[in-house]
Amino acid sequence: MTDTSIPARSRSAFLASEDWWAVWLGLFIFALGAGRIGDVDLLGWVPKFGVWMDPVKAVAANSPAFSWLGGAGTVIAAYFFVLLLTTIGAWFMGARIKRFIASFSILYWLTIGANILGNYAYLAATPDKRAAFHITWSLSLGELGFVFALVAGLIIGNFFPSAARFLSVAARPEWYIKTGIVILGANIGIQAISAMSLAGTVIVRGLCAVVEAYLIYWPVVYIIARKFFHFTPEWAAPMASGISICGVAAAIATGSAIRARQIIPAILASVIIVFVAVELLILPFAAAFFLSGEPMVAGSWLGLVVKSDGGAVASGAIADSLIRSQVLEQTGIAYQEGWILMATTTAKVFIDIFIGVWSFILAVVWSVWHLSSRDGVSRPAGSVSKREIWDRFPKFIIGFVGLLAVVFFSGLVRPDLIAGLKAGAGQANLIRTIFFGLCFFSIGLVTNVRKLWHAGLGRVTGVYAVALLGFIIWVGLGISWLFYQGIVPPAI
Repeated sequence: MTDTSIPARSRSAFLASEDWWAVWLGLFIFALGAGRIGDVDLLGWVPKFGVWMDPVKAVAANSPAFSWLGGAGTVIAAYFFVLLLTTIGAWFMGARIKRFIASFSILYWLTIGANILGNYAYLAATPDKRAAFHITWSLSLGELGFVFALVAGLIIGNFFPSAARFLSVAARPEWYIKTGIVILGANIGIQAISAMSLAGTVIVRGLCAVVEAYLIYWPVVYIIARKFFHFTPEWAAPMASGISICGVAAAIATGSAIRARQIIPAILASVIIVFVAVELLILPFAAAFFLSGEPMVAGSWLGLVVKSDGGAVASGAIADSLIRSQVLEQTGIAYQEGWILMATTTAKVFIDIFIGVWSFILAVVWSVWHLSSRDGVSRPAGSVSKREIWDRFPKFIIGFVGLLAVVFFSGLVRPDLIAGLKAGAGQANLIRTIFFGLCFFSIGLVTNVRKLWHAGLGRVTGVYAVALLGFIIWVGLGISWLFYQGIVPPAI
């Protein structure tokens, strides 16, 4: 027991798992939005953040029926709504509720502040909107609020340790981003209906790209760790999974599969989180600068290169906004929002789906060959059960795929439902933006750069830097180019 949490209170994994709570929250939020099918507006009070010159106009209720709330009222309503949902989940997962409520409240309001600041007209206005704000220039960085949230978290996490410890109980980046991804499933379902052939192309090519990445990335990173940095298999396998596949989740799953000591994935996680934070500040802008002419290549590349769910999807969201703005300014073509992010999310989701499969394969390999999993000590990893495979499977994928399928097939069978589904998904998507912001802030908050140099992390950092800068970035770009070159989002 720690000072911030207690054992999970639920007897069932369905109520004690962060992954499952992402599913429950995402489905519940969309279910409220789906009331629009029957003209019942249950989420009309959700705040909609807009580009502003006058701060009073920075936020408003998304539905005119709730305009009486005003900007402050709708943000406060969202605060109590999100706080209630996350507190229920945190209680079942064993958090100390008073600490969670206090720390979450601070996280929420700082995130909202970052979001509002990021939508200032000189920062966020797209070229076609400048005249409306009577300005002659703008940076057109529509998702800069996320970056502000990340930077604020980094400052607190690294320079104000006492505050960071207090806020850490609510800093759950993976939970927030997974909830957002489940909600995102509804939006992708709607997009798939409106452009079915393109959606099918994105999904099929995303799967092919991920398979190629698995077959190429993992063995190369493993060899680098073993041959050039002289790590044992116990270190090299989780490192290869974490660096080449899916960050913290893959490192932990692989460590469990080969029965590695718990300290190993914990150390790897700290390195991965730091690199993800750095990637967030650089790669989306690099993608927008160099790949604006190949938007789907950019989206897929970020999904294959940024090694965490939160970091990858957040990077895709930033790149989506940046590239659409640049293309609009340079060519006058307005791409539909979300397709670049869809390429990123598709790649990331397929990667997550295969984590359990890959962990199973590694567990079998370690069992059969009795590989040396600890420094100089040879031992088998033990038997592998179906339950272990299920336990390692990222459950939030079920919510994402399930919601996507329900929305897609509902609209396909009943075209008269599409308008209601689209409106409901749009309202739920506004709450997804809040969860994304919470994820960004949390990533910065839990990133302690100084810890990298403790416990001999220099070599781990070396492997990550060599693999990422010397190999993964370029191979990921090549694979993305191979499968997505020439494909562009539909225009408005």
